[in-house]
Amino acid sequence: MSSRYEVTRLDELDRIPVGERGLEWRPIRRRFGLEAFGMNAYSSSRPGGEIVEEHTEEQLGHQEVYVVVRGHATFHLDDEDVDAPAGTLVVLRDPSVKRAATAVDADTLVLAVGGKPGEAFTPSAWESYFSAAPLMKEGRYDEAIALMQADAEEHGEKPAFLYNLACFEALGGRREEAVTHIVQAIEAAPRAAKWAKEDPDLESIRDDPRVSEALARHAT
Repeated sequence: MSSRYEVTRLDELDRIPVGERGLEWRPIRRRFGLEAFGMNAYSSSRPGGEIVEEHTEEQLGHQEVYVVVRGHATFHLDDEDVDAPAGTLVVLRDPSVKRAATAVDADTLVLAVGGKPGEAFTPSAWESYFSAAPLMKEGRYDEAIALMQADAEEHGEKPAFLYNLACFEALGGRREEAVTHIVQAIEAAPRAAKWAKEDPDLESIRDDPRVSEALARHAT
């Protein structure tokens, strides 16, 4: 295959389980090193399974387009349910729209493309911890942390990246690194204190004075 282009099938992409509701992430942007825009595929093997996690794009300001490539989905847009059989385009110009989707049919597959108007695209930190999460689930802590650390140059100052890296390090017994990174995450994004206060992944380091002080400053 030429280094100038690649050809593959959606069903040949990696399938990375996300959460407990049947969602599978099939990385496209990350796999092929795309830098101009975000693109991924999502699938679920069971009816009622999650296809798109509930979220908005307010923080990143992204516009998104979802294409139902195969199967049948229901999109949940703010307070409206939208029937989306194969061939449906869901165009989301407003980042504040709350969005989610579930599979109606087994083996439903959805393609997603997004980016922020007027700005050069930058990859999102969630790609790193979504990639590492299956390793964590299998108890392969060192491999998961190494995968995250490989992306540190690109994402190392992003609060969400620091937060999830701290969780992985705490579970993997790397107490000092975990404390450093969770404090950095809380100082950079005080809203993270609310999550850190209850997150079971961080239980082993919450008694550290540096963590408790950061929580006391920012948790409400």
